[in-house]
Amino acid sequence: MPPLRTALLQSSGVPGSVAGSIEVLDDAARRAAADGARLLVAPEMFLTGYAIGDDVPRLAEAADGPGARAVAAVAVRHGLAVHYGYPERDGGLLYNSAQLIGPDGTALAHYRKTHLFGDFEQHWFTPGDLPVVQAELDGLRIGLLTCYDVEFPENVRAHALAGTDLLLVPTALMHPFDFVAASVVPVRAFESQLYIAYVNRAGTEGAFDFTGLSCLAAPDGTVGARAGRGSELVTGDVDPALLTASRAANPYLRDRRPGLYGSLA
Repeated sequence: MPPLRTALLQSSGVPGSVAGSIEVLDDAARRAAADGARLLVAPEMFLTGYAIGDDVPRLAEAADGPGARAVAAVAVRHGLAVHYGYPERDGGLLYNSAQLIGPDGTALAHYRKTHLFGDFEQHWFTPGDLPVVQAELDGLRIGLLTCYDVEFPENVRAHALAGTDLLLVPTALMHPFDFVAASVVPVRAFESQLYIAYVNRAGTEGAFDFTGLSCLAAPDGTVGARAGRGSELVTGDVDPALLTASRAANPYLRDRRPGLYGSLA
C-alpha cells in the first residue's frame, strides 16, 4: 500500500467570513493536489475563525450546511479528502466540531470536541461524548480529535486500541503552550504507535496568539513535516510500511496490563 501524502494547512483563514476561508482552502487544496496529496487537513474552527466571540451562534451551522457543501465542492474539484474544523449547530446546542470529507464529496466522519479548553469554549460549546470517531481512506484507518483532546493520553490510547493509523488533530494552540506542538504531540505518536497530523492556526485573533508549529508526527518518534510560525502549507507521507515496522519493534501496546489500570477510570 503506497504512502498517503498528507497536506497540513497552517492558516487562520479569514476570521468572520466562511466564504473567505473557503477561498483559502480551495487555493491550498489546489497546491496540495499538485504536490500529490490525497488528504488536506485544516485547523480548528477554520471555516469561521476561532476568536469570533458572540458571533458563534450566527456563524454556526449544521453538519450538512452550506459550509460543508462548499468544502465538498473543493474536495471534488481537486480530487482529495479535506478535513476541517467549524462551529456546529444541532438544534439548540453548539459544538466545536470537525468533519472529514472524501475526494468524492461524501462526508466520511464527523467529530465533536470532547474536552473544551478555557472560558471561551466552555461558555459557547457543549462537549461531545463520542471519544473515538474513525473513517477509512486509501486503506488507512483515520481517527479524529480536536486540539486539547490530544493532550489527554487516554484519548490517543483509545484510538490506538481501536486501530487508528492516522489521527487528525485540528488545533488552535496558542502561546505559551508551544511545547505541546514541539514535544507532546510527537510523544503521543510514539507511545501509541500511530501518525498524528497536528494542524494549527497562525497569527493573532483578538487576545489569542497562535503558535503555528503544525506537524506530522510518526510512530517512530520522528516528525516528517513541520511548519514554522506563519501561514504555510506543508506536506508529509503517512507510510504504512513504517507503521508496520514501528509497531513490530515497539512493545508498548503488547506489554500493557489493563487489569492494573482500573483506578484510572
